Amino acid sequence: MPGMNSGLNINDPIVVAAFRSALLHQGIIALLIFGVLSIAWVAVREWRPPDPGRGASQAAEPAWRQVIRIGIGLLWVFDGILQAQPAMAVGLPSKIIEPAADGSPHWLQQLINWAGTAWSYHPVQAGASAVWIQVGIGLWLLFAPRGTLSRLAGVASLAWGLGVWVFGEALGEILAPGLSWLNGAPGAAAVYAVGGLVVALPSRYWRSPWLPRLLAGGLGLFLAGMALLQGWPGRGFWQGTVHGQAGPLAAMVNDMATTSQPAGLARLVSNFGSFAAGHGFAVNLVVVLLLATTGAALIGLAVAGPSRIPAAGAGRWLIRGPFIVLVVFCLAVWVLVQDFGFFGGLGTDPNSMVPLILLAVAAYLALVHAPAPEPVQAAEPTAETAPTPTPTPAWRERVRPAALSKSFAAAGIRTMLSACAIGVIILGALPMAAAQASRSASPILAEAVDGSSAPLHTIAPGFALTDQNGRRVSLASLHGKAVLLTFLDPVCTTDCPLEAQEFREAGVLLGAQASQVELVAVNVNPLYGGLAYTRAFDREQSLSNVRNWVYLTGSTAQLRPVWRNYGVESQTLPGGSMLGHNDVAFVIDPNGRMREELDFDPGPGTTATVSSFASELATAARQALASR
Repeated sequence: MPGMNSGLNINDPIVVAAFRSALLHQGIIALLIFGVLSIAWVAVREWRPPDPGRGASQAAEPAWRQVIRIGIGLLWVFDGILQAQPAMAVGLPSKIIEPAADGSPHWLQQLINWAGTAWSYHPVQAGASAVWIQVGIGLWLLFAPRGTLSRLAGVASLAWGLGVWVFGEALGEILAPGLSWLNGAPGAAAVYAVGGLVVALPSRYWRSPWLPRLLAGGLGLFLAGMALLQGWPGRGFWQGTVHGQAGPLAAMVNDMATTSQPAGLARLVSNFGSFAAGHGFAVNLVVVLLLATTGAALIGLAVAGPSRIPAAGAGRWLIRGPFIVLVVFCLAVWVLVQDFGFFGGLGTDPNSMVPLILLAVAAYLALVHAPAPEPVQAAEPTAETAPTPTPTPAWRERVRPAALSKSFAAAGIRTMLSACAIGVIILGALPMAAAQASRSASPILAEAVDGSSAPLHTIAPGFALTDQNGRRVSLASLHGKAVLLTFLDPVCTTDCPLEAQEFREAGVLLGAQASQVELVAVNVNPLYGGLAYTRAFDREQSLSNVRNWVYLTGSTAQLRPVWRNYGVESQTLPGGSMLGHNDVAFVIDPNGRMREELDFDPGPGTTATVSSFASELATAARQALASR
């Protein structure tokens, strides 16, 4: 997928070091957020003691909601920690997002590529941002048990979960062939989003008689649908081997067994893969039967309702049984098939079984503790006996400093910690938004390919050559402008076209400042020094209409001193007229002094690295202009 891959090694030391540095610096800022808000909260409470009776009337959080809120919160924190793995900054687009999108419809691949490109262009920013957003959402869920803040935490989990589900998991691969509950369908992030939706429900629904039935029935329908897909003929799940090769289930298990993990776990998973390859029909039959019967049982509980099932004796096991089977089944799949989901260095979450277990436990608790029918309401109070409602202050009154300080002082410790968690989310969201809005890649990619530039402060060697239009151009004639200078072979088909595109894009990035910068290339091929070759190169690379582009050439006697003065060496390659030469670029300020020497090997030549080199050039040109 174009733009998805930066072309770098996922463990590139420069990017890894920058990623760790960003996490460290932002971690210090996160600690400062907690420290400053805590000190401010304590100080305000000392100055304006809170009303002791305020906030005591909130409804207690039911156990089922607590399980979902705390469980999903812990999972988001754990996922944030996994996101901090060194290889994640570079590896996530090409090793996780792109494979997940393979086989999806073209429109979905384009949508995912749009998001993946932003990550590839800014791996350090995007990677660090994802860490703090997920940790912040998790902490927010853990700190806020009830009230508006708790519901908003659920909304945050819902929104981020949907974003990850669409852009990171390709809709959980539900539109790709081979969809199976065993390999994680419909995606862990989708379950996080459902959990967030449940947490976001207003408190009046906590005691609703239909909510337990909705949780159990929805889970049952999902399992029944997965059983239908798993058992559908022709999808390959009934065969342990296909044409002598491992079938879909055995192949996935065997692939999981090769990831970096404890030796005992690898043997266990590998043995199960061999068993699935030899007994594919029996394994799939067990899976289909367990999914179908458990799903049907949960649907039956939802239809009957907990009030019709005895709370003791056999009735208790009618409720417990399906949930126990589902939890044990999920744990077995999590270990034997999904291999815990996060081993191998690029796992972003523990896969779908753990959040499904959370939903199952929550649905069970909701059924067991389902509210009894509401008693008959007493007569409504008359106008004489009804209490006088307290008027709600206008928003202008509520945002006055005195009112704000009073509200801040009245806030409990959980509210203050929730505010800190929101600050952590903002800490991650702002760089992520900036990366998405930027149209050029981070210079860190160019630095990863070629290292940092060498600063200079010497007089640039002069030259006087002929440009592509036949005009005489000298370095002295460019005085007053910054010059980006490189050396190109007009008949090169490898690095030189990439470098020309990097110069061309740098001119675009300079915007209004482009008129103060000259993009200059010098012909480095003594065999093809005529104007026809430089003009042909310009046409092929769409440089003919770039006003500040100058491609200089001349006789070998004129070119050789320029090559020597700038340290450019070349040699004819065997079997052709192309030249091998060192890739280098120089930054010359408006006063004719060299400011930087850039190693300019274009590396993998991906869209991300080309944009990164262009960004590096544009930044160097701006610095040269500022130095005059």
